[in-house]
Amino acid sequence: MREDLTRERLHTLMDALAGSAPSGVAIRAYFIGGATAVDRGWRRSTIDADLHASDDRLFTDVQQIKDRLRVNVERVRPEDFVPPLSGSESRHVFVETIGSVSFFHYDPYAQLLSKIVRGFRQDVQDATRFIQEGLVEIERFRTLVRDIPDASYSRYPNLSRASVETAVDDFLSRPLSR
Repeated sequence: MREDLTRERLHTLMDALAGSAPSGVAIRAYFIGGATAVDRGWRRSTIDADLHASDDRLFTDVQQIKDRLRVNVERVRPEDFVPPLSGSESRHVFVETIGSVSFFHYDPYAQLLSKIVRGFRQDVQDATRFIQEGLVEIERFRTLVRDIPDASYSRYPNLSRASVETAVDDFLSRPLSR
């Protein structure tokens, strides 16, 4: 049976992933969603670690690690659900380097867009924290969303520019003290 992922368990997972990574290969690993929220102290726990990596070899032993640590690991990134935002690769937030693996929080702007579009209660709470903590500047976020090329929406048949921009406007029009 899997257990909730706390900050301590997340860092144990980081150690295990770094320990199983191929030696001499610099890999970037990215926390997304609940893993970011737990590591930053916004929540006590989450049900899984959403991760992305620059090199798939980081996940070679992930099944054994998941079983040993009794954690869920999902390989995802915001662009699996929402159109990419320009310049995302330059906005990842450094966490720590362990061995040859550098851990980051995935671009806060991309995470914010994904959470707003999904819109669950926990997502809205996390989205609010991205802004309250200064990880996202509202006007820059609006501009990035507005600048998503129309062609990018073709990959997301359940999304349209209008629905995404409406969700963003609705979210940003609410008070941030949720």
